[in-house]
Amino acid sequence: MFLQKSKLQKNKKNRLALLSLALIPNLLVLSLVTDISALASPGGIQFQWDPDPDFQRLKAYQSSNKRMQRAFYWFFLRSRNRKTGILKLTIKVPDYFKANILEKNLNLCLAEIGGFASRTKCKADIPAIFEISENQAEIVVYPDKPIPVDKKTYAVVMKVKNPRRPAMFQFHGFAQSSGAVPMSSYIGTWSFDVD
Repeated sequence: MFLQKSKLQKNKKNRLALLSLALIPNLLVLSLVTDISALASPGGIQFQWDPDPDFQRLKAYQSSNKRMQRAFYWFFLRSRNRKTGILKLTIKVPDYFKANILEKNLNLCLAEIGGFASRTKCKADIPAIFEISENQAEIVVYPDKPIPVDKKTYAVVMKVKNPRRPAMFQFHGFAQSSGAVPMSSYIGTWSFDVD
């Protein structure tokens, strides 16, 4: 009886020793990292409160996510997101995005998405008319010629001062097609964060 008890205690001690040896490297790494945000990759995780099967995430880029800093917001329209030509693009702005959006700070261009070795940039400007609603709830883009269905990437670029309060902002895009019956349809959502 005593022999069985000591064997059980010895097995428990061995398991605890193995568990502590497995946890030590992880604790050392966490203790070396002083800023916990270094463990998170920006844009890697996106939360959606009410999951919708029709939700379509669109590619976006933001030059700065710090509060009250000037930033460029890139709303990309890749070839896989355009099923038909686009006569009119409407971007719904969240009502809690408290920033001053001006028409002179908006641009439509043929874009090149940057990567590890290159920067995101406009390759050619596309003439367009921009309209912003009075309460800045939506941005409407009227290109001179419809945005075609091709393999190129287009972008609406917005230069703005980031809002004062940190939040995650979802801008919804609607495109009016060029066809016999032009109608607007949901194309997707661009997400941005401000820390």
